[in-house]
Amino acid sequence: MGEVQDTLFPLDFNRSIVIEDRPERLTADAGVLALRQIDHRLGLTDWLATQLTDPRNPDLITHPQVELLRTRLYLIAQGHRDGDDADRLGLDPAFRLAISQRRGTAPLDEPDAEHPDGQPHALASQPTLSRLLATLAGEGNRRVLRQSLLESAKRHLQARRKRAARNGDDPRRLRSGTLDIDSYVVVVHGHQPGATYNGHYQTVCYHPLAAQFAPTGDWLDMTLREGHVHTAHAATAFLFDLLARVEAELCQVSDVRGDAGFPEEELLAGLEARRKPYVFRLRNNAVLDRLIEPYLYRPPGRPPAEPRLWLYEFAYQAESWSRPRRVVGVVREVPGELFLESFFLVTSWMVAQKDAAALLEHYRQRGTFESHLGEFKDAFDPALSSSPRVKAHYRGRTPKKRYGTRDAFACNEALLVLHALAFNLANVGRAGLEHTTRSGWTIRSFREHLLKTPARVLLHARRAVVVINDLAAYYWQRLARFLATLAPQPIIARAP
Repeated sequence: MGEVQDTLFPLDFNRSIVIEDRPERLTADAGVLALRQIDHRLGLTDWLATQLTDPRNPDLITHPQVELLRTRLYLIAQGHRDGDDADRLGLDPAFRLAISQRRGTAPLDEPDAEHPDGQPHALASQPTLSRLLATLAGEGNRRVLRQSLLESAKRHLQARRKRAARNGDDPRRLRSGTLDIDSYVVVVHGHQPGATYNGHYQTVCYHPLAAQFAPTGDWLDMTLREGHVHTAHAATAFLFDLLARVEAELCQVSDVRGDAGFPEEELLAGLEARRKPYVFRLRNNAVLDRLIEPYLYRPPGRPPAEPRLWLYEFAYQAESWSRPRRVVGVVREVPGELFLESFFLVTSWMVAQKDAAALLEHYRQRGTFESHLGEFKDAFDPALSSSPRVKAHYRGRTPKKRYGTRDAFACNEALLVLHALAFNLANVGRAGLEHTTRSGWTIRSFREHLLKTPARVLLHARRAVVVINDLAAYYWQRLARFLATLAPQPIIARAP
């Protein structure tokens, strides 16, 4: 019987397979280089670093703030949600090349014989990224971070100005755009400050409020709220300021879509006073059911193969409303169901501006937003921190100085916005592949087929050669073709 060959991981089912460990530069995240190219074309992290306040002593800094921002954003976009992943991927060659400010092969330099005590240029450690999050949680930095969502959407649009100019459109702003607003639940399992029990969802959670720009699918703003608040809580202040910024930077005219949790008097009246069109779904109630009841009957005859739909106009005033408003009742026939179903939409558009059919079609496009929200929760589910506590020991010893606890709620909001910003970066790449391949792409499929590309990194002739397989190369070429049409955005420093 022949001698069994040494192997790193013995496989009894097939002893012909040998697993070896070799000192090669391998990565499972080569797509982070494509992510850096998207970021470079948008100029996003460079811009963000000029707007944020960095309280650190410049003489004691190892990692510039822009590199820390890239590290946290790229890790999230690649699917590494935990800060500890920065330690595990500290020497990953693709991450080092993508994050470093230095050109050439310098990010891959290793300690040489003349300087054996030198350190390789690794990613920032988990404690360093935690201190970055604490810095971002400051009130001023958190405000800038939220503004960066709209900035990323603006740069996404403006980067396509060559194509827009050829079509005769305004290269800076769209003619019109829709804001989709909604809340969702972030379930927690610890004792995070602000996480409370929500009776509707029957869980302990946070209840963030978010808005997205329908033409591009980019997040425009996101704020963290306590778990027990109502869907429309603080929506007026959140939305009215956002609408003004959207019409100044993204589109000339904007409108708002939302679900049944938002049509309250304060919000509706505020939108009408500002002449912002809206359409929201209404919850069914006894009064609306009486209005639609005469129409809940099928016409005589055998039903057709295709399901049918009927639309009816009403003037309806809820008890909390100051005046009657236009409501469209939608009655639909569901195959296999005995009774007809109905739901209602309230809008500020007049019939001459949007008839019932056009209004319903406009509201149905909200399904794309709900799909993006589902993708965000599925692929970017943020791992929010647990309750803050003072460190009781450090490396087995009692610390000489006790530092005060950080604002955990503000840190969680900053972390949530970072996830939304990482989504916006990946969304540009997803949109690019949709445009060049003429097929549908989700954020998850973009991550799995491009961002998570395995590769070997070779150093040759003062170049870092990243070797990928031919199947992945097809998607990389399509994405490169799209990015070549995007004009790089200038970096404008913050005014002193």
